[in-house]
Amino acid sequence: GISESWHEYSLFDWNKMDDEEVIEKLIKLRGVGKWTAEMILIFTLLRPDVFPIGDIGMIRGIEKSYNSGVRMSNEELYALSEKWKPWRTVACCYMWRTVDPEPVEY
Repeated sequence: GISESWHEYSLFDWNKMDDEEVIEKLIKLRGVGKWTAEMILIFTLLRPDVFPIGDIGMIRGIEKSYNSGVRMSNEELYALSEKWKPWRTVACCYMWRTVDPEPVEY
């Protein structure tokens, strides 16, 4: 997993990789899936245009804000997200706040 590969992975210049390259590298680690890799892009690498389609909080926020709470397909979600480019990470943060209005503190 992550701890066994830390030395090898710490040598990569993550900032020179595009988002898909980062995801591809990270999901090779045992226990790391696409959602986890996307959260690393958002919170660690501070990438501005991440749209984590598997994040239930973001999905529910979009449905609440744009579709009266009615479920939307991935295709509809992606289509809506197109107008947020290149700032989909920011939009995602706003969508999280619509379903969890209290600030998260770590």
